Amino acid sequence: MTVKLKKGLDIRLIGEAEKVTANAPHSDYYAVKPADFHGMTPKMLVKAGDKVKAGTVIFFDKYNEQIKYASPVSGEVTEIVRGEKRRILEVRIKADEQIVFESASPADPSSMSAEEVKQRILDSGLWPMLKQRPLDVVANPNNKPKAIYISAFDSAPLAPDYDYVLHGQGAHFQKGLDALTKLTEGKVYLGLNGSVRHDDAFTNATGVVTNQFVGKHPVGNVGTQIHHTNPINKNEFVWVINPQDVMIIGRYFAEGKFDLTKLIALTGSEVKSPKYYRVINGASIKSFVAGLLNEGNNRIISGNVLTGTKVDENGFIGFYDNHISVIPEGNEMKFFLTKGWLSLGFDKFSNSRLFPTYLTPGKKFRLDTNTNGEERGFVVTGELEKVFPFDIYPMQLIKAAMTEDIDLMENLGIYEVAPEDFALCEYVCTSKIEIQDEIRKGLDLIQKECF
Repeated sequence: MTVKLKKGLDIRLIGEAEKVTANAPHSDYYAVKPADFHGMTPKMLVKAGDKVKAGTVIFFDKYNEQIKYASPVSGEVTEIVRGEKRRILEVRIKADEQIVFESASPADPSSMSAEEVKQRILDSGLWPMLKQRPLDVVANPNNKPKAIYISAFDSAPLAPDYDYVLHGQGAHFQKGLDALTKLTEGKVYLGLNGSVRHDDAFTNATGVVTNQFVGKHPVGNVGTQIHHTNPINKNEFVWVINPQDVMIIGRYFAEGKFDLTKLIALTGSEVKSPKYYRVINGASIKSFVAGLLNEGNNRIISGNVLTGTKVDENGFIGFYDNHISVIPEGNEMKFFLTKGWLSLGFDKFSNSRLFPTYLTPGKKFRLDTNTNGEERGFVVTGELEKVFPFDIYPMQLIKAAMTEDIDLMENLGIYEVAPEDFALCEYVCTSKIEIQDEIRKGLDLIQKECF
């Protein structure tokens, strides 16, 4: 199937990663952050001072003990960081110079039963890589998904190129696909960008149904692809996973090692030389951005600029993040005639024809985090519908979430969406509403009352 989307918006930013890979310096510290797994309450199995290996289970989900979370490296648990009400924020681990792995024998998932494959992934600590729609949480292994979706490309601003990331990893990617096909009685769908030629890791993939998608962001979002090929109804489940995580699962079956090494794209206008870095997931950001950023007041984001999480140099890479974005903070005063609301706007990006830069469709911009206004009354403008390529009324669904109207949310399609699907709506919203937060609250209410 080929799907062509007319709605969406490509935000053209300076700082795309050059297709060059460098090995990141060894990070002294790594962290596993329970906040990366929304709605999960950790039950600790280790304490400060304990020794762990890469793949040692350090906590599990209090309300679903099958789902385990493992250490990305070997070393010593140095600190369990807690916040308000003793909520666990991070489990920090001081890494060994030489990583030691928990022992596991290689296996061929294609010759294993579905239950054996599921149990092996659960026991390894790799299960959290699978997320579930609806609710956008870690997949519940007790549910039976009608399909599993993988998007082979990311259309978000400055997103990594997965054709480059997975080049030469076709064997591990295929083995990961073989494992995923055992987890569903339905099909595994692989979404391809119909505008480019993909790497052999994707084009030679077997055991999957490939669909092509053409259009602007969020065409690469897996939620968009599900909506246009196999929509989710109430009491149905679809699991989704990032292609690099598929490769990691395949590598685990091939080598028997819990190896979370992957490529991270360091991007953004404030990066001196944007490129790809080979790191172990959960690494300290400071370990590989030190000295690589321009001087000034910068914002470091784990993820993309639309859906990522603000961190500082002492923070850690998010579990689901495959790139780091660095842009100007944007909290400085701007003179209204030169940089403010009365400027001519030759350095400004707009989704409308407000600024003359619409005449230069190839121009890229150095944008900051300034929202250029404060939150105000939520009014109908028609802007959200222009960038939301779902057959769903975004304004009405957002208002239903804000008013906690469960019946209306269900009727308007809350089961099909995740907060990231509304990132562009939040960007173009003239009312400056934190739309992703409102959708997240709506999904949490649905989970509490309907599951």
